Amino acid sequence: MQHGIIEQDEGPILLVSCAFAYSGMASNILTKAIRVGQSVGRKAARVAPRHQYSTGKVQLPAYLLNSAPTKITTLPNKLRVATEEAPGETATIGVFIDAGSVYENDKNNGTAHFLEHMAFKGTGNRTQQQIELEVENMGAQLNAYTSREQTVYIARAFKNDVPKMLDILSDILQNSKLDAAAIERERGVILKEKEVVEENVEEILFDYLHSAAYQGTPLARTILGSTQNIRSITRNDLTNYIRSHYTTPRMVVTASGAVNHEQVCELANKNFANLPQSSDFDFSSLGNFEFTGSDVRVRDDTAPTANVALAFEGVSWSDPDYVTFMILQSLVGNWDRGMGSGVALNSRLAEVAAEEELMHSFSTFNTCYNKTGLFGVNLVADYKRVDDAVWQVLNEFQTIGKDLTEAELERAKNRVKAAYLMQLDGTNAVAEDIGRQVLTLGRRVSPVEFFMRVDAITTADVKRVCDTYLNDVDPVVSGYGALKYMPDYNYIRRWTYWGRF
Repeated sequence: MQHGIIEQDEGPILLVSCAFAYSGMASNILTKAIRVGQSVGRKAARVAPRHQYSTGKVQLPAYLLNSAPTKITTLPNKLRVATEEAPGETATIGVFIDAGSVYENDKNNGTAHFLEHMAFKGTGNRTQQQIELEVENMGAQLNAYTSREQTVYIARAFKNDVPKMLDILSDILQNSKLDAAAIERERGVILKEKEVVEENVEEILFDYLHSAAYQGTPLARTILGSTQNIRSITRNDLTNYIRSHYTTPRMVVTASGAVNHEQVCELANKNFANLPQSSDFDFSSLGNFEFTGSDVRVRDDTAPTANVALAFEGVSWSDPDYVTFMILQSLVGNWDRGMGSGVALNSRLAEVAAEEELMHSFSTFNTCYNKTGLFGVNLVADYKRVDDAVWQVLNEFQTIGKDLTEAELERAKNRVKAAYLMQLDGTNAVAEDIGRQVLTLGRRVSPVEFFMRVDAITTADVKRVCDTYLNDVDPVVSGYGALKYMPDYNYIRRWTYWGRF
């Protein structure tokens, strides 16, 4: 049965050629099968990694070759349908929309999030109570969330209820009543949510970090919007946003688990036939999200700790160095003093933090967007140690690419591979991964390709990325709490290049 224009099948590959192209850059890979050495820790002896080489072919684990294919079909109305079939009795169905806070302006910031809240408040065909009863009677789950670049509506149900759930999803996306009384009620809910978010120090830090790093661009805005906007958003703002952004080329219907690709295509073709294919929104007005090195601080000496986020400009989802940044994230690592370890961990920064009692905790983040990204560390430290903690983080960024051993790199690769597979454990996770990748890349990166790209990373690649993105460049810093001894930004900037001498 022919539904549309494009068909893509990323099935298991028995023999994979070692040359492939990604985002316009060809990478010639010397293929190999890696066996991880048993040496542990920073002080382990330098050992050569053990490889098994072959000629032009790569040996891959059987579980990768047996992974299910991702099937993608573009319907005649330009709506994409992407599925991954798996045995079982349940399925996850989602609608991913290229719409978030970056597509708003100062006046209507918060509209995408507000609209997500209004989706379940009734349609022209179902009242709010009917929606809730239908979902409950099926034993299903229905949820939605908004990010800076995407809005997601996702549901999980028994396989026989997939048609019903897709009908409900299409109904709330196309026929929401946006009742004036419901809008007024929801303002209070969103304002309460905003209060809760603003009590979360990590959430505050990252909002500050974005406002400083991307000042003057749409990425600087928060997802929830200002209190003033939440109080003033109108039904007209919501309908205008739907008309501008809920168009088929900017949407992907995903399904994973006990689903049939042809059936999902039929249902999507039927239920989303009336969606518009274009809008008059000027997407070129968004610009390139220019990064600005700067800092923002909120000092409160009554706070028990200093909370700091320190970041550099990273890369987008589609950048060839995206996987190298994942390796870097694994190398820098995460640590919390409640773990009761540190010296035995593979993270050098964790080792120092544990031995010198430098921090309460730290975590490395690699946040990617369509055109840019942020890579850095979020840390919590005693107010008298915050200067040492910040210096140590920058020292790690300075040195990690210079003396990285092959054994350390192999361990990091295996941690990245394991994390990649673990995060795809479940139909919800798979459906979300498919939706995000199809929206951002136009396709799904298969596990085979991902493993090949990870294996292709060398110590020279890590050094090059560190030299390009982390050394002698302007960082962005956000701080909250007891910041009396927080170093001045000029000192922080100098610490990004001291290692070259």
